[in-house]
Amino acid sequence: MECKEVLVKLREEKGLSQQELADRLFITRQAVSRWERGETLPSSDLLKQLSDLFDVSINTILGSPRQLICQSCGMPLTDGIMGHDADGAINQDYCKWCYDGGAYLQNCSMEEMIDFCVNVMVKEQGADPEKVRPYLQDFMPGLARWKKA
Repeated sequence: MECKEVLVKLREEKGLSQQELADRLFITRQAVSRWERGETLPSSDLLKQLSDLFDVSINTILGSPRQLICQSCGMPLTDGIMGHDADGAINQDYCKWCYDGGAYLQNCSMEEMIDFCVNVMVKEQGADPEKVRPYLQDFMPGLARWKKA
């Protein structure tokens, strides 16, 4: 789905007219109309505001051009499971089980997170722990949370 179609769908789901959306964003109705006709795209600042207003990721608004993953546990991120910053805005870097309210929900080491993820993958997906653990030990150091450590 293209950005213009996503914007129409999200606006209509929220029960907003183009004018009401424009008023909330402090822009003109014509700007909203141009987005919905595919003539222009919202600026980066407006994409952030739209993301917060509709409670979806910027990727969703842009038509999901790339897959996001939690930068703590590696889980694929979708709109319903993204964490939130302290101000309530969606955080597109972490899932709601790892990060919410502007803070990490587990005070753990990377190795403890790997143990947790291995257990979940074995229980939920029937994964082989002998294959999953080495994969996660190689994968997790590249995630933002663990690069800092």
